[in-house]
Amino acid sequence: MSLRINDEIPNLKVTTDQGELSLHDYIGDSWGILFSHPKDFTPVCTTEFSAVAKLSDEWAKRNTKVIGISVDSAEDHTKWKSDIEKFGGSKAGFPIIADTDLKVAKAFDMLPSEAHLPEGRTPADSATVRSVFIISPEKKLQLVMTYPMTIGRNFAEVLRALDALQKTYQNPIATPADWQVGQDVIVALSLNDEQAKEKYGKLDIKLPYLRTVKL
Repeated sequence: MSLRINDEIPNLKVTTDQGELSLHDYIGDSWGILFSHPKDFTPVCTTEFSAVAKLSDEWAKRNTKVIGISVDSAEDHTKWKSDIEKFGGSKAGFPIIADTDLKVAKAFDMLPSEAHLPEGRTPADSATVRSVFIISPEKKLQLVMTYPMTIGRNFAEVLRALDALQKTYQNPIATPADWQVGQDVIVALSLNDEQAKEKYGKLDIKLPYLRTVKL
């Protein structure tokens, strides 16, 4: 199955280091972030999980639940978390999905349906399990970022993208390049000038099709 923006994510029943759960129930009325990894006890992934743990207050401010996934067992995840917490100095309170059968990786189109884990595998065998998925409270996919194994993810950018999604979600506005919280946003072309002024007040019309407003 190929997931696209605005598709509903599959409501998979998964095993985690914190027990069994369903993805929809876990997200609940919150936003959700699923971040995936090809193998436990790997250096780049350890730094990334540590970064997510350090941002626990930021996720809470944004009403967002994070959940990790790695193509290893729940038992390995529990052991790995001690390394993650030792390296980052923060408790990793979020669950990590055990995906030894590749069910989640395949459902989220990170691996082809025929993929399997060979004996003596290395992270390269599941290298494409390196994506971040941001999911709305309606359980719909809103954004995907995919990284190679050699590039650690920038979670400041994940937060920025989450802020932009929450700002624009179900509103006729968009954010420009490099947007940060507090900066002007772009008015959608679905509103003409009069409609936009009525809804948002004074417009900054930079081009006929590029109108910004402070919200």
